[in-house]
Amino acid sequence: MQLRPLGASGLLVTPVCLGTMTFGSPVSESDSIRLIHAALDLGINFIDTANVYEGYKRFLGSPGGVAEEIVGKALRDRRDKAILATKVGAPVGPGPQDRGLSAAHILREVDRSLKRLQVDTIDLYIIHWPDRIVPIETTMAALDVAMKQGKIRAFGASNHSAWQLCEMLWLAEKHGWPRVVSSQIPFSLLRREFQPDLAFCVKHSIGITPYQVLQGGLLTGKYRRGQPLPTDSRAAEKPDWIWKMDEPLYDRIEGLIGLASEAGIPPAQYSVAWALAQPAMTSMIIGAKRIEQIQDAVKAASVRIPPEHFSRIDAIAPPPWKQPDPVRG
Repeated sequence: MQLRPLGASGLLVTPVCLGTMTFGSPVSESDSIRLIHAALDLGINFIDTANVYEGYKRFLGSPGGVAEEIVGKALRDRRDKAILATKVGAPVGPGPQDRGLSAAHILREVDRSLKRLQVDTIDLYIIHWPDRIVPIETTMAALDVAMKQGKIRAFGASNHSAWQLCEMLWLAEKHGWPRVVSSQIPFSLLRREFQPDLAFCVKHSIGITPYQVLQGGLLTGKYRRGQPLPTDSRAAEKPDWIWKMDEPLYDRIEGLIGLASEAGIPPAQYSVAWALAQPAMTSMIIGAKRIEQIQDAVKAASVRIPPEHFSRIDAIAPPPWKQPDPVRG
């Protein structure tokens, strides 16, 4: 796989990133470690986790830490093979300082993540969700402290819109703080509300590392209208983590799978390849329960979507409204 720059960080990452949200449950620790080692052996050098990840057992305010501990064990002797990303901000307890993007929470949690991951430095530290209470200046000042202490190399944002990234860039220039280098957004053939933000990220060298590229498995071809749910699917195991499947959704899925079939490309590879072809896309976060799923994602990195398919995809799964340009057309 050809490496891609992670925004302006100076880091080079593979176009496939191993996601770890299901590590712990339903993916056991031993299986998770095998998946990480298999991903590294296949050439993937980018691993994404979070301080709250603990699989399907996760509930709002639970302590998390499970996935980070597993990643730390897996990379104990292979740290030099991986660019490591983790996140901060989601609730990890019931108290007021157990969530959010305050300096107290960030500087406490970065130390906890370092300990669980068994590393001295986190390559990419990501603020997980916007915090409507804490000013972004406070957050960025804390990230600046963590970077000067050598605990993080770069910082990114997750689930933030372009206007919020713009404010971060402005504050970084104003105060001499580190600039945001990546944006992790939900993005797939079925979910394109962040599409207008991509041009901004291209212009300002912010790498996109999207999640839900396969939309919880909906774009893999495993779900069929009128057929029982696959027993090992997310819809069967954790139905509240996947969209409700109604007739209009099946219409879109079947249309997209038809295009993939026409191109002779497996549906999952087609979906990943389409996402990789979008502006600013750097690395697709792919969760997996089996090594075969990782292998499939790696193959998708070399797949090319037929050029005439892009407009046909837009007809089936339209992008969001775009402001007309009466000057340039």
